[in-house]
Amino acid sequence: MSEQRLSVFKTYKLYVGGKFPRSESGRVYEVSDSKSKWLANAPLSSRKDARDAVVAARKAQGAWAGKTAYLRGQILYRVAEMLEGRKDQFVREVAEAEGLSKSKAAAVVDAAIDRWVWYAGWTDKIAQIVGGGNPVAGPFFNLSSPEPTGVVTVVAPQKSSFLGLVSVIAPVIATGNTAVVIASENSPLPALSLGEVLATSDLPGGVVNILSGRTAEITPSLAAHQDVNAIDLAGVEDDVLAKELEIAAADNLKRVVRPQPVDWSADPGTHRLTAFLETKTVWHPTGSLGASGSSY
Repeated sequence: MSEQRLSVFKTYKLYVGGKFPRSESGRVYEVSDSKSKWLANAPLSSRKDARDAVVAARKAQGAWAGKTAYLRGQILYRVAEMLEGRKDQFVREVAEAEGLSKSKAAAVVDAAIDRWVWYAGWTDKIAQIVGGGNPVAGPFFNLSSPEPTGVVTVVAPQKSSFLGLVSVIAPVIATGNTAVVIASENSPLPALSLGEVLATSDLPGGVVNILSGRTAEITPSLAAHQDVNAIDLAGVEDDVLAKELEIAAADNLKRVVRPQPVDWSADPGTHRLTAFLETKTVWHPTGSLGASGSSY
């Protein structure tokens, strides 16, 4: 006669600096499915966790931006490979988080993986879209090229727990930025599981840092943080909070992507790729060669 074995419940943790810490506060909160059935306890991040995530993102940013665009694309493609291998897990988590049937959740996960591959393909192409040589009246070369903004805070969409999540993270890191991500408050489990995928891929630790908890508690300190260069407010649904975050972000001239209705299943375009890029323009004088006056 076999004994009934106990279920092994999964312990979800934050993903910061390539590691999986619990919240420094020791707090957790209950996560339920669309029918109010308990699923797991998620870490309830504190402002200290947010500051630690910014430190990790800043530490990783220089090396990540310094990699060739082609290599960043290869690393992002490897993440897509890992997502494909764990597709069943994400289908289950998305179905529970968003109240979808298994077939509809599978379609969402497939779209998210395809979206990740799509952004991976843009890493070595975006420079040709937004950069190039500029015609000038004078003996100069004038070249403009895109550079990453730096550390970007991303407030993930609240209702699109995986496709929307991928759609806001991938363009940030594809262009050489690093990210501090605040997962969907009510449906954070797909985001926390994504951290496990990133940790077992080739993505360096600190490039993506994932926090779970109360959006209204974590975002103000990140919006005001002097070492954060930009913020995407995609998941901020409270208009008053969004306005407060914009005001806080203005203190060090952060770039801000304002919240707006988005169909995450539609063609994403390139606007989120270009939202977190700066343009560097270099002037170089031409010279004359020999008595003929020819120049280079």
